[in-house]
Parts: sequence; C-alpha cells; structure tokens
Amino acid sequence: MQQIERPVPSRHSAWNTVGVRPHEQFAYYREAICQAFMNLTPEPAAACGFPASVEHVRLGNAAINRVSFPEHLVRRSAADIAASDRSCFYLNLKLAGRCRIQQDGREISLSPGQVGIFDSDRQFALLHDRGPQLRVASFWVPAEALRERLPASFDVVAARLSDDPVVGHLIVETARTLSEGALQMGEDEGVRLFRALIELVAVSLSRGSRLHAAEAESLADATTLAVKRAIHRRLRQPGLAVADVAAAVGVSERYVHKLLARSGSSFTDYVIDHRLDGAARDLRTPAMAERAIGAIAFDWGFSDLSHFTRRFKQRFGCRPRDWRTR
Repeated sequence: MQQIERPVPSRHSAWNTVGVRPHEQFAYYREAICQAFMNLTPEPAAACGFPASVEHVRLGNAAINRVSFPEHLVRRSAADIAASDRSCFYLNLKLAGRCRIQQDGREISLSPGQVGIFDSDRQFALLHDRGPQLRVASFWVPAEALRERLPASFDVVAARLSDDPVVGHLIVETARTLSEGALQMGEDEGVRLFRALIELVAVSLSRGSRLHAAEAESLADATTLAVKRAIHRRLRQPGLAVADVAAAVGVSERYVHKLLARSGSSFTDYVIDHRLDGAARDLRTPAMAERAIGAIAFDWGFSDLSHFTRRFKQRFGCRPRDWRTR
C-alpha cells in the first residue's frame, strides 16, 4: 500500500494590512496577533487606518513573532487567559519605539535593544508608544521550557533581562541573532539557538534569586578575575579605558567599576598602581640599567613623565631615579 504523505505545516506565516481597507485594518491586525500569539485584546488608536505587519516563525514548540505597528495599547484580560489552552512567557526584544509593560503592580520599560520577560498567565498591559511605527521581536516561550530550568516554585515576575550585568548582553545578542536569521537557518539550528537563549534567561533569573546568591557571588568572583586579567594584558596600552576592558570581558562598563570597587579599588587606581609596579621592576632590572626612565614610563602606558614621577613617589616614597640607585 502506498504511503500517503501528509503536508508539513509551514513554519513561516505573515500578515500585512497593506491592501486592507483603512477602517478594517485594526480588526485584521487584532486577528493576526491572536493567531500568532494567543488571545489578546488590543485597543486601537483614535486615527483611522492601522499600518501593521505580523511575521510568525516557528521554532519547534516555540516561536518568534516580529511585529510592526503604530502606537496603541494591548491587554491580556482574565477572559483572554481563561480562553487559552496553553501557558507561555513572552520574551520581547524591542527594535523601535518604546513599550511599557505593566503586570502585577510592576512596570518595566523597554527601549530599542532591551529585552524583557512577562507571563501569559497573568493579566498585563503593553503600552506601545514613542514612534509613528514601532517594532518588536517577541519570543513565544512555552512555560514548561523555562520552568524546567528554574528552581521549583520559582516566581517569574516581569523583568528587564538586558540589565543583567553578566549575561544581559548575551541575551540581547542571542535574541537579535535569532530574530534576524531564523528563516536563513534551518529549524533545527533555530531550536538549538533558542534553547541556548532560554538557558541564558534562566541563568539571569536564577542569579537574581536568594536561592542562587552563593552562585552569583562565585560568578562575580570569576568575572572580577577576568576583568583583572584583561587589564593586565593591556597595561602597556596608552589611553587604556574601562570601555576596552568591558568589551574584552563582555560586561558593561558600570559592572567593571562595581567589581573593582567590590575588591577595594577604582579602575584608574588599579591600572596606575600595576603600571607603577611594572615600571619599578624594570628600574631594578640590570638589563634595563641603560634605558631612560622616561622610556620605561612610556613603555608602561604613561604619557606624562611628571605625572609618572609624582605617582611613583606617592606609591614608593621616593623618585624613580632614587629607586633605581638603591
């Protein structure tokens, strides 16, 4: 008996209000987002016409929804929740405009390049504003896919994950890569990258919990060590800035300052002190006996000899030339 092949459902769907009568555009958009997401209750702006597009890309049992629209409000009501047969988390990467997410008495704001998470099983309001045309990449995350990576009874509240000083940038870049390339890569590749994204989200959420305070402390220690190593590799680099170190380690400049303050130093003092230590070693090295003091200072990233001499005396109690002859 010949086997009958069943058609494979498309992993890509798209809706666009172009060609729809202006007074029907919002209703068309409302139906599209309910199909792409779950039951939602958008509220239209006062103006007639609603230029919008919705693109849905399946990732296994998850999905990406890329949406473009004018300013408006979207709610998830108790009735919407009751009518839904599945639970998910929405992981939103804001691409243009601003969105304020209100849930459980909390409000978080997303600007372009920021990522936030919120729960489909709780009522929420999304206030999309600041721009004639706004865009978002919204990941439909099955609730079980995230919860299985979190401690039992973990409460996932609305949060801006891109603020995480350790993995926030990884979450943003992974979400952006998936958003831009999901259709160019195979579905299996997309699913694997999506799983990596959810692992990062779980790490970020767990780091903020008291249950994982010790783990977060260890991670901060490891990151501090990475920051210090990055500084030492660049000590001889003139004009070394905190931005260079932050980029090398993959954390924010603010977090570099925080980690060094935690270990009892500022970025500037840490760099200068270790440059001075290196210069002091060279001044006592016989092979460097004929090398000018200014040349040694410049080798260690100092650009002003008088500043080098002043800081050297503060640290070692004597001038560089006296140190050399001791």
